Amino acid sequence: MPENLTIPQNQPASAPEQGPAKPFNGRLFMLKLGLAAFFVVIAVRLVQIQVIDSAAYQEKARRQYEQKIVLPAVRGTMLDRNDNVIVSNSMLVSFAADPKVIANGAGVVAEKFSLVFGKPRSFYLSRMSAITSSGATRRFVWMERRVRPEVARRLESAKLRGVIVINEPKRLYHYDDVAGTLVGFTDVDNKGISGLELQFDEYLRGKDGSVIMQRDGLGRARPSVDYPRLEPRDGNDLTLTIDLAYQSIAEEELKRGIERYKADAGLAVMLNPKTGEILALANFPGLNPNDLGSYDINAARNRVITDSFEPGSVFKIVTGSAAYEHFLIAPGKRFNAEGGTYRVPLPGGRFRLIKDTHEHDMLTFQEAIEQSSNIVMAKASLIIGPERLYRQARNFGFGIPTGIDLPGEVRGRLKKPNEWSGTTLQTLSYGYEIAATPLQIAAAYAAVANGGVLMRPYVVARVTNAETDAIYEQRPQVIRTVVTPETAELMTRAFEGVVENGSAKDVRINGVRIAGKTGTSRKVVDGKYGMGSYTASFVGFFPVENPQIVCLVMMDNPRAVSYYGGLTSAPIFRAIAERIINSTGRFPKSPKASEKQQPKQNGISVPDVRTLQVAIAGKILEGQGFKSETIGSGDVVVRQVPEPGKRLEEGDVVKLVLEGTEAAESAGPGIVPNVRGMSLRRAINRLVVDDFEIKVRGSGVVVQQIPAPGKRVNPGSTIQLVCEPRALVSAALY
Repeated sequence: MPENLTIPQNQPASAPEQGPAKPFNGRLFMLKLGLAAFFVVIAVRLVQIQVIDSAAYQEKARRQYEQKIVLPAVRGTMLDRNDNVIVSNSMLVSFAADPKVIANGAGVVAEKFSLVFGKPRSFYLSRMSAITSSGATRRFVWMERRVRPEVARRLESAKLRGVIVINEPKRLYHYDDVAGTLVGFTDVDNKGISGLELQFDEYLRGKDGSVIMQRDGLGRARPSVDYPRLEPRDGNDLTLTIDLAYQSIAEEELKRGIERYKADAGLAVMLNPKTGEILALANFPGLNPNDLGSYDINAARNRVITDSFEPGSVFKIVTGSAAYEHFLIAPGKRFNAEGGTYRVPLPGGRFRLIKDTHEHDMLTFQEAIEQSSNIVMAKASLIIGPERLYRQARNFGFGIPTGIDLPGEVRGRLKKPNEWSGTTLQTLSYGYEIAATPLQIAAAYAAVANGGVLMRPYVVARVTNAETDAIYEQRPQVIRTVVTPETAELMTRAFEGVVENGSAKDVRINGVRIAGKTGTSRKVVDGKYGMGSYTASFVGFFPVENPQIVCLVMMDNPRAVSYYGGLTSAPIFRAIAERIINSTGRFPKSPKASEKQQPKQNGISVPDVRTLQVAIAGKILEGQGFKSETIGSGDVVVRQVPEPGKRLEEGDVVKLVLEGTEAAESAGPGIVPNVRGMSLRRAINRLVVDDFEIKVRGSGVVVQQIPAPGKRVNPGSTIQLVCEPRALVSAALY
């Protein structure tokens, strides 16, 4: 090796020969970068789906095969004061569909439904093609609601993919239109719309349950095992203060009276003056909640509390009470009744007329109430003065809601004295320039019957849950003392005189002391009082010695026989009272001390249940301790065996022959019933039931009948009735 050759310490012994540099490939770089970014996006999206939004996507997936089905609660029942069921429920079948599961099979499903229910195929196709507001197909649509089980069985729903079957309760009103306006009705979803159904909807409706259904590959819904079934909580039951027997009687007699007197409408309300409990509340025309399609919407209006009227002479309870309460007028104070026409001077030399129905010269104050003299009341109002008259009306509850537990009550209208015109004081004294509801009037008379104490009226006694525990209960509530017992006694004496000597003689029932007042008022038509349009009223209570029932009957514009309350509404009141006394057995007979006491009879007197609905007749008999058997399949009792008044032992059977049956229409011989002692009207009604022809001689009470009671004659035979005025007849008293 040469000496001058030097090898560097840090250099390799030899180095490879350097080639030319490769050029930069940008396209390949961008491809690699794009692939990397894509995988990053995928990774981020997976993290978002699997971690961040996992719950939302799990819920979306669950909706593909799971569905929440509502289990409807059963609405609570309503019972009368004697635990007779008025409203309950029946179970019906509803069909729904899941359009997404049905998909291409919609035509087959629509065809099946069309064949069973008779609606066009297009009707069901349109339902299954329903689109939500977001543009998605709905997963639940109703196909048919509340179908009777026997009809539902005709649809083989188990073979229809995507069809859901749901049992739904439907409201059942046991007595059709009896108390229909009072109890109200529900909509298709069982929510209260009117009456008690609306007022107590919170208690009645209960709480729906639910179940989660999972669908298998064939679209069949089965309960999910992963979710608990939430059972529905049924609604609570209402026990009403209504007496079903009283309600039925009031409605039947009100309907007959409206037809007889050709009135536009009518109403009746009955209450217990000692407690304020409503015993019956009737409107005609009313409604049948089982058949709402045939009624006008106004039929749902409970006119007893939603409508107000100028009461007319029934308002004289206020004028008389104010006079007695402040010791301003004694019952025997005499007034000049002006021969029936009173010219009241007005400023400017003008005058207005106040007229009475009957012409009288001199009347005591009590006689003026008995004869319903507007003239005397107008003169008395000048003695009483505006402040006292207004305060007395206010104390009775006029111009103030009664607070009854029903929806839609109005307050009426009672102007304050500073709003009165120069004529208001006198016209108010006989019931004009004031608007009052029928319930306010009935409550005012109940206060007099209750010794001067005004009670709050109510309809629902209590609400009970499934364990029969009371969760809501109402007790009699005193509102205020309106008048002293002494004033109440004076007013009662005057009202009893109205029935015995005054404008309501047609109300008298032998042996029963009744107190009451007639009322007739003109109605305002087109802003002014018109002839030929009236409101006719009678309100009374009985028995006077221990009042149990207050009843108001009011008719809108009667056009036959008369328009006066004493000749239209009063006879309806009498018919109601007489049937209650004779059929319920709740008013014991108590003959006068001057009469010879009859020996006590064993057994229970059979009540008169003829002309009643068979279900109500059975309840009345059951309440008296009897059993009942029906003959035939009609709805109304036309005969009963044994006859009313016969005495049986508790547990004996009373046979009820129903309208339209062979037994009721038999042409065989019949037995003449005993109608002696009955009013002519009641005797005729009784004989017509047995298809007898009637001839009448005289008027008043039946004293003789030919053929005699108990004779066997052919149906259609003529029965001659000999009648005499009531004053000539001495009948057994209750």
